[in-house]
Amino acid sequence: MREGGKIPDGVWTDVFLVADEETLADESIGPGKYYKVAPAMFNVFRKESKDMVRISTPLMRAIHPGDDAAAMPVPKEGKYARFDGEISFPLPRQFNEATEALEVAKAFPDQIRGKTVMITGVNVGGLGFTTAQAFASQSPAHVIIVGRTPEKLQASLDALRAEFPDVDFRSLQIELGIQKSVRVGAAEFLSWTDVPELNILVNNAGIMCVPERTITTDGIEITFATNHIGHWLLANLIMPKLIKASVSNPKGTTRVVNVSSGLTTGIRWSDINFEKANKDLPAVEQPPYELFRAFGYTDVEEKSYLPLDGYNRSKTANILFGVAANKMLYDKYGIVTMALHPGAIFTELSRNFSDKMTEALEVMMNNGVFSWRSQGAGAATSLVASLDPKLGVGIGEMVNGSDNYGAFMYDCQISDKAGPLAVSSEEADRLWKLSEELVKQEFNW
Repeated sequence: MREGGKIPDGVWTDVFLVADEETLADESIGPGKYYKVAPAMFNVFRKESKDMVRISTPLMRAIHPGDDAAAMPVPKEGKYARFDGEISFPLPRQFNEATEALEVAKAFPDQIRGKTVMITGVNVGGLGFTTAQAFASQSPAHVIIVGRTPEKLQASLDALRAEFPDVDFRSLQIELGIQKSVRVGAAEFLSWTDVPELNILVNNAGIMCVPERTITTDGIEITFATNHIGHWLLANLIMPKLIKASVSNPKGTTRVVNVSSGLTTGIRWSDINFEKANKDLPAVEQPPYELFRAFGYTDVEEKSYLPLDGYNRSKTANILFGVAANKMLYDKYGIVTMALHPGAIFTELSRNFSDKMTEALEVMMNNGVFSWRSQGAGAATSLVASLDPKLGVGIGEMVNGSDNYGAFMYDCQISDKAGPLAVSSEEADRLWKLSEELVKQEFNW
């Protein structure tokens, strides 16, 4: 491939392939909608497998979706990629809300094989466990699972080892809401000389709807401390091994993935520990009252702590963490950080839901506001965010008026559903500084 080409060998792409009409008549090659006709462009076009094609040609044109091949017979810079010789790459594939995590893993085996993956919040029957299963299916070198309960960690290890005996599984016991525990766990991981690098970190753990406002020993509201600060601190402490992986792998393939939510609001800057009544906050920091009433809450203006609000704020922080990290780490090291909404999955995360909230969710489900999805479908977007090579391209750009395009995913696709305060560069920088203050340590990568 000539220098400057836009589709490297082996990379997944959403472009159309331009081939001769006779070849394209054979629909078994791939989805017909991905092709346009340009006769006599190729010397050889053959199907190697269900998902792979190989082309040998003096010139290949890659046309982006929506372009008209006939209308643009002459290659133009930025529109076409020019190639000499022979290349191969997978056929395009569309992942969506019904995609299962195992399907995604099978689509990107080379992104997993021989790699090291760390996943937080792994319990049998939970989203993290399903995520670990999907990664393990494609022969990674190491899968490290993180949890706070020794018995649950051991049960997960036993189940995973029984299913995938050739994979090296290890565990780290970390209480993400306690900074000392995070530091001890991170130090243990860094001490493993036989695991020199970390290719993918999936920050999956979380707590939700803690009934009463609770402050940790570090002086931080427990939901924010666990869902954001713990993961942010862990990622920064083990960053040397992520950086090492980035040096020896293609740009953009080393990933930090934060499992967020579809319910995002701004950060409660003036009252991070929920001490003031909501009505007394600056207008921009007040929660969306009608949303909380829909979830069964009452007297929302007078209250300072709403369990779901604590969760939403922490999930916004997960997205902003990625926005700031990309500005520090992508150009310099090629490390991509993304956040995602996994969809509505029935897991232990809902164990603290009140009766009123459960009833409200049932009404929403019956009205088609959302629907429950399987564990595999819930984990699928984490796998896409971790593995799809094209996601690093253009991350952080302004697209259609949305700041930091590519920072958030939903239904296995890049999404603009996160609110503007959740993808704001200014908010992200502010959160990074606040996080440094709360852990009493600076991280300038």
